[in-house]
This record gives sequence, structure tokens and C-alpha cells, in this order.
Amino acid sequence: MTATIENPRSGKNSSGRISPQYRRTGASRGNFEMFAWLFMRLSGVVLVVLIFGHLFVNLLVGEGIHAIDFGFVAGKWADPFWQIWDLAMLWLAMLHGTNGVRTIINDYAEKDSTRLWLKIVLYAATTVIIVLGTLVIFTFNPCPVVDGVPLPGGFCPA
Repeated sequence: MTATIENPRSGKNSSGRISPQYRRTGASRGNFEMFAWLFMRLSGVVLVVLIFGHLFVNLLVGEGIHAIDFGFVAGKWADPFWQIWDLAMLWLAMLHGTNGVRTIINDYAEKDSTRLWLKIVLYAATTVIIVLGTLVIFTFNPCPVVDGVPLPGGFCPA
């Protein structure tokens, strides 16, 4: 004697047909979710390359972790290549993480109003971090001068 157990999430009723509430309608949200899924896979691969490159240069090349200080970062960010590298890492990591948290909010927030406010907070925080991080990377000055007097530090030329 064998019994078949229906998957409760299959959307099929006892006759084997798909229940009306699970049928697709003509109105859809477009391909956004497909592009978000694809972005997660592609950005994940690019992030692996960016992060391991970052770790290799910072921890294994030269004196290793003992060389990382303000002067090391200043020297790296003096080169536009490393500015773009770190910018790409910042943007991709933030957008990748935001997309993941957006998916979690969609899955677990039951009320529409809760979902809306959580996403507003998420997008606002993401925007602030991306804007501030981009400003830091491109406006970083290793030798600041205040009122014509250079600030003290052994990393600036005399």
C-alpha cells in the first residue's frame, strides 16, 4: 500500500490542476527579478576576484600586514587604478548586499507597510554609504593643509 503525499506548496489541488490563486496573470513586474538574480551571480564572481586581489596586494606583497598604515593607503590611492579597483569593490559589495537584503525583506516582511519602510531604510543607508565611500576614495588628500600650514605626519614630503 503506497500513499502519495502532495507538496503543500505545489499549488496543485486534488485533481492535479493548478489552483487559481497560483496561476500567473498577464500583469507581471517585468524581468526585474531575473536581472536581480543574474546580477547576484555575476557580481559575486567579480567580487571574488576583486576581494582576493585586494587581499593579495595588501597582505602578501611587500612587507605584508605590517606595512598597512595611512601612508600605504595614501600611496595606493595616489594611483587611479587602485581608486577604480576599490570603487568597484565598494559599489559591487554594497549593491550585492542590498539586493540580498531586499530579497530577505520580500521573503519575511508580511505587511506591505513594513516591507515598504524596511526597503526605504535599506535604500537610504545604501545610498549614503555609496556616496560617502565614493567621496572618500576620490577626495582623499594624504597631505592636508589647513590655513597654509601642513598638518603633521611623516607621510608627506617636506
